[in-house]
Amino acid sequence: MRLSLFAVPLALLALLALSSPLQAAECPALLAGQGELPKLRSKDRIDLCERFAGKPLMVVNTASFCGFTSQFEGLEALNQRYREQGLEMLGVPSDSFKQESDDAEETAKVCYVSYGVTFTMSETQPVTGGDAIPLFKELARQSAAPRWNFFKYVVDRQGQVIARFSSMTKPDDPELIAAIEKAIASTP
Repeated sequence: MRLSLFAVPLALLALLALSSPLQAAECPALLAGQGELPKLRSKDRIDLCERFAGKPLMVVNTASFCGFTSQFEGLEALNQRYREQGLEMLGVPSDSFKQESDDAEETAKVCYVSYGVTFTMSETQPVTGGDAIPLFKELARQSAAPRWNFFKYVVDRQGQVIARFSSMTKPDDPELIAAIEKAIASTP
């Protein structure tokens, strides 16, 4: 049997078309609704599905000029402690509570220079109310909207919030650590 030159490319296109919905289905609503976020002080973008789907995740809304900003140190310690076990962390600077700089360079300096953050940080985004980005709208739908800066969400591998913690919860809190370990143990 002889195939035409067009039969093979058409068959490949059909397979690709069938596989795309499957790949999209693997990305939970928490991540799929957002798409991409601009990475802090970079031309790169963070594709949330590509980067975080199927992984345990902690999302924190941050601010550079908040009484809780020193939590960056503890968050980075968590990142170092659990990244080899698959934990991903996403920091989302926000001026929703009027404590973030309008200057991305200043925000980056606080994160990267002052606190040595190595986990993923986005550019400043709104995290509350009608202006909240889709990621935070879904976090609020699943649990609650952040009430202040450094509100922490622990998400399992299926994209479900399994715990949320207030700004008062320090990164070394045993309940937060237990939630992180539960997210790491979850199955995709």
